[in-house]
Amino acid sequence: MLLTITVTASPAMPVARDLGFLLHKHPDRAQSSEVFGGTAHVLWPEADEARATAALLLDVDTAALQRSRGRRETPEGFALADHVNDRPYAASSLLSVALGKVFRTALAGRCDARPELPGEPFPLEVHVPSLVSRGGAALVRRLFEPLGWDVEARTEPLDPQVPEWGESRVVDVHLRGTLRLADALGQLYVLLPVLDDAKHYWVSFDEVDKLVRAGGDWLPSHPDRELVMTRYLRHQRSLVRDAVARLDDVEGLPCPALVDDTAAASTTAGAGRAEPLAVLRREAVLAVLREAGAASVVDLGCGEGGLVRELLRDPRFTRVVGADVSARELDKAARRIGTDRLPDTVAARLELLQTSATYRDERLAGVDAVTLVEVVEHLDPPRLPALERSVFAHARPRTVVVTTPNAEHNVRYPALAAGAFRHPDHRFEWTRSEFAAWASEVAGRHGYVVVVSPVGQDDGEVGPPTQMAVFTRRETSDVTEGAA
Repeated sequence: MLLTITVTASPAMPVARDLGFLLHKHPDRAQSSEVFGGTAHVLWPEADEARATAALLLDVDTAALQRSRGRRETPEGFALADHVNDRPYAASSLLSVALGKVFRTALAGRCDARPELPGEPFPLEVHVPSLVSRGGAALVRRLFEPLGWDVEARTEPLDPQVPEWGESRVVDVHLRGTLRLADALGQLYVLLPVLDDAKHYWVSFDEVDKLVRAGGDWLPSHPDRELVMTRYLRHQRSLVRDAVARLDDVEGLPCPALVDDTAAASTTAGAGRAEPLAVLRREAVLAVLREAGAASVVDLGCGEGGLVRELLRDPRFTRVVGADVSARELDKAARRIGTDRLPDTVAARLELLQTSATYRDERLAGVDAVTLVEVVEHLDPPRLPALERSVFAHARPRTVVVTTPNAEHNVRYPALAAGAFRHPDHRFEWTRSEFAAWASEVAGRHGYVVVVSPVGQDDGEVGPPTQMAVFTRRETSDVTEGAA
């Protein structure tokens, strides 16, 4: 297997040989490392001031690879395909593992000798002459072009003499673009096994951590992110759900905001692992909407569409509206949901609207339910009465679901300083009594009954990480808007 990375001199890297600093490999000598399945060699076909090429060559030991898989029973006692295949030659998940080990420091974006280099994008060319793609050249383009690469992908017929056999699954790939080296390596690390769609090792929850580390900067906004996650995690639904929740929580947030990533959640039966809080929130909201019999739902402050996507998967929700004040967030939601690839019957149920939670909007009136999932705490307190009027007095759905952090639970997050909020954009965070008081006053003013319940593990001392209020409209009420 072969992969080459070529750099041409540019203002960001005037001396192309400096690629050796980033890769932590000296251009004047070859280096070899033992990796799973064989030996990885780093060679330099060229290395001068104008142009430098580093080649990663993986010499696969097919016998050792077969031994690592253990014995398998076959009818004849011998499987020829285990010994005669394209594994030693066509890039796959084996090359991804080698890349992750040999270029580990470069993948992390660190260069102690030249600390200014990792943050600079510069012209790169990547060539993988034999790349397994279960989806052909078209899938290579689909995965790499949204990341800023100019992609040249070419397949060959299985046999030029027998054209009816069709095209080979092996693709000759050239990628050209101006990127940071760490970003390019991270994309290759993730997408090589995605294209192969056949990882050679057992996939567990550790793979979710690897995916988030390597793809956290670019995967959340990738139009095919669900395909990437599904293939990378070998179609294991529980792992994919975990990855979705992790990426929903981490995108655009600084490290201190990651405190509720997986903490304070209930343990999955038999797995010994906590469900991410983002997943628990969505499941709790969906359960309320289903029990209420809602058919039309507005997710107000939908962000990048995590809940909207789940609503669309359930046909009982015949009208799903994702509403947000930010056009940029709605564009991300459209890419994440894949609006251009939805079946017509699903697309007909979806609307994405730019609007504010604090202004009356006739398009939101008359729906069965409105959800505000982790939204109210992003408003300045003086704007809360305006939200109250727009949702409870004007739209007046039968059901309103509001979730918000429980400030008392913050002491369970060691990463949070005393008195700090979970997200830098939060304007406040309510205690349980403060949230219950606000919910009760709103319900009383507008003719609703409200029930407050926990989401996540309910700590006996400080309560749950998230609190949820479910407002149900009284069918007959002479309550007026009053002081709202």
